Amino acid sequence: MTDSTPRGARDRRLGRDLRVSALGLGCMGMSDLYGPADEAESVATIHAAIDAGVTLLDTGDFYGMGHNEMLIRRALADRARDDVAISVKFGALRDADGGWHGNDGRPEAVRNFLAYTLRRLGTDHVDVYRPARLDPAVPIEDTVGAIAEQVGKGHVRHIGLSEVGAETLRRAHAVHPITDLQIEYSLISRGIEEDILPTARELGIGVTAYGVLSRGLISGHWTASRQVADFRSASPRFQGGNLDHNLALVEALRAVAAGKGVSVAQLAIAWVLAQGDDVVPLVGARRRDRLTEALGALEVELTPADLAAIEAAVPRDAAAGSRYAEAQMTHLDSEH
Repeated sequence: MTDSTPRGARDRRLGRDLRVSALGLGCMGMSDLYGPADEAESVATIHAAIDAGVTLLDTGDFYGMGHNEMLIRRALADRARDDVAISVKFGALRDADGGWHGNDGRPEAVRNFLAYTLRRLGTDHVDVYRPARLDPAVPIEDTVGAIAEQVGKGHVRHIGLSEVGAETLRRAHAVHPITDLQIEYSLISRGIEEDILPTARELGIGVTAYGVLSRGLISGHWTASRQVADFRSASPRFQGGNLDHNLALVEALRAVAAGKGVSVAQLAIAWVLAQGDDVVPLVGARRRDRLTEALGALEVELTPADLAAIEAAVPRDAAAGSRYAEAQMTHLDSEH
């Protein structure tokens, strides 16, 4: 990275020794769950992110049933492998119709999933490997122990977790150092602040925050009349009176953003960036224009007065509706 890299993009530390850019690129939407995506534009967006100094790419082996990993392989074909850290989630069980059937965290599943991931990515190692969700039938010690074996073999560099609670985090970290916890964190999803974030900091574990724009809800681009044809149609926050309430919060945030001369999305991302140098927001940009907007958040400096104004506009727990549908919430260890 050069001096032209946006302020704050140069690096942050996750865990003991993983250095990544202050913003990571979440690639899920390029393959799954948000409707059709333009593959050429997706590759161009990944290239633009790397050129801007983004060094963390986040994916899952179940995003598009392997499509996302192959897309990243294509995008990195003319780039040096060590220019980026690739973070991979595994364990979600899918079917050919796009359905979801739980999570598999067995040691033999870890070895199997990783083998396929390495082949699809065309690499000999994954920088961060993590179960997408806790498998309630398998002790976390067994899952982490199996990943640790792959660390010993050089196939994995760092171990991460996703959407687990403080107790699970402690148990896992006792088996092998955990580099980062990937979990939803935004202005309207702040549940981690009570127990999970303090525990991560006590243990020296970083946080990669997804959903920083709450799936577009607090991006400033969403309108009440917009029709949802993807998984957000089942999200409580996008339904009926909840949506009206939440968009009113966005309008309050827009007034603060206007005073700073930035977009709503930039202000929301900057707020997450301001929560600590051990927090790395993942932005799910699928197009270069959205990526450019997100990168602009790195230039936004928030004063104590700005933070107070943001808090007044969007108080903690102000959102209407849960972040996932009830059936999904029950499966989140982080919510227990």
